[in-house]
Amino acid sequence: MKISLSRLIIGLIFSIAGVFFIILSTFTSWWMLFYGIPLIILGIVILLNKSEDNIEKRKDLKEKRYNK
Repeated sequence: MKISLSRLIIGLIFSIAGVFFIILSTFTSWWMLFYGIPLIILGIVILLNKSEDNIEKRKDLKEKRYNK
């Protein structure tokens, strides 16, 4: 599985921040779970998303055949 460095860094930052908020919410207030859980989900989605790696071919550059 080839993953770009930028996706790896951003995904790990989001996941670590989410875990940090969840751990912090157990000691302080429960409203931090509303930030922690989505951050973990976003981090995992960024790490596992493969559809952005594929480059689509342009459809408007098809070769046209001319009958002479």
